[in-house]
Amino acid sequence: MRRFFTSESVTEGHPDKVCDRISDTILDEILRQDPYARAAVECCAAYNTLMIAGEVTSTARVDYEAVARAVIKNIGYYAGDFAYDKCRIITLVHAQSPDIALGVDSSLENRAGGEKSDLLGAGDQGMMFGYACRETEELMPLPIVLAHKLSKRLADLRKNQIVDYLRPDGKTQVTVEYDGKTPVRVDTVVISAQHNTKVTHEQIERDMKELVVKAVIPPELLDENTKYFINPTGRFEIGGPEGDTGLTGRKIVVDTYGGRCAHGGGAFSGKDPTKVDRSAAYMARYICKNLVAAGLADEVELQIAYAIGVANPVSVFVDSFGTGKLPDDKLAEIVKTVFDLRPFAIIETLNLRRPVYAETASYGHFGRAQFSWERTDRVENLKKWL
Repeated sequence: MRRFFTSESVTEGHPDKVCDRISDTILDEILRQDPYARAAVECCAAYNTLMIAGEVTSTARVDYEAVARAVIKNIGYYAGDFAYDKCRIITLVHAQSPDIALGVDSSLENRAGGEKSDLLGAGDQGMMFGYACRETEELMPLPIVLAHKLSKRLADLRKNQIVDYLRPDGKTQVTVEYDGKTPVRVDTVVISAQHNTKVTHEQIERDMKELVVKAVIPPELLDENTKYFINPTGRFEIGGPEGDTGLTGRKIVVDTYGGRCAHGGGAFSGKDPTKVDRSAAYMARYICKNLVAAGLADEVELQIAYAIGVANPVSVFVDSFGTGKLPDDKLAEIVKTVFDLRPFAIIETLNLRRPVYAETASYGHFGRAQFSWERTDRVENLKKWL
């Protein structure tokens, strides 16, 4: 059966990603000084103004405005009304609600005399999802992997001054054709790249195909029927926050699996690891990747759900899409036996009280080897269940 699946990515200069990176860079600066800080920092960028808002409870002293301007400069906004040294910055940050802190500081189980891993309660209710499959060496879906690589390539060409007309904003999209569950070809590539006023559309089309698409997508996946849409509106000169409002946490599908699996709705950027929106989603990816790498399934989706102030998850659900070597309910029991899903244990397992988050803000939180949740160090333990 032939079918098609599409995923998108955006560059670090996309207005939503500008906000994500500022939020996560502020978080890193806080955690560098105070690993036990509580933070939920969000940004809104519009035209010539950036607003930084949220809740921070910490001994850290961070110059939010200076951090934001450094990030904007590093991304490449040197000119225009949102230039790093010109934009207006408003800061509205206060301490975390004591009502929330009450359940996080001491979980329901801890108040009943629990053990060390019961110390922290979940920072909120909600469900988090993880996923892994055998389509790529990263154990990620092919469409989102290719889309991220195209976006990263756009940024690299610009920052290394290989293509001098590119500007920070950009979007990519890849449609992959499948034969059953096997990817066989790339059907459509969409690239929208911000540019200066001097370059012609013809040159952009030529360069995007030669320097971006062919540099990223394996030639065996491209054929004479592959369709290309390069800056399909014909012009993309106004970009970033000057062209569209940006918000932290608005690219949650780009951040995860490109729409390939369910999403609980919680964003990641700007949140410290006591927020299970982030830490439990990272743990779910870690578990799924290890399950697939160990051969217990070729494709697996994991849902973990929490109640605020409670350490243990209220449910664990596994769907192996018929590829599991054991029944899904058995896989769920294995997950609960092998992995400690309480927030304190997740933070310890993945070493999350470190300033590692700014690098997650662009080109996906998953499928990149530098992150602790991409390790496959539980494979041998999981193989025993076979």
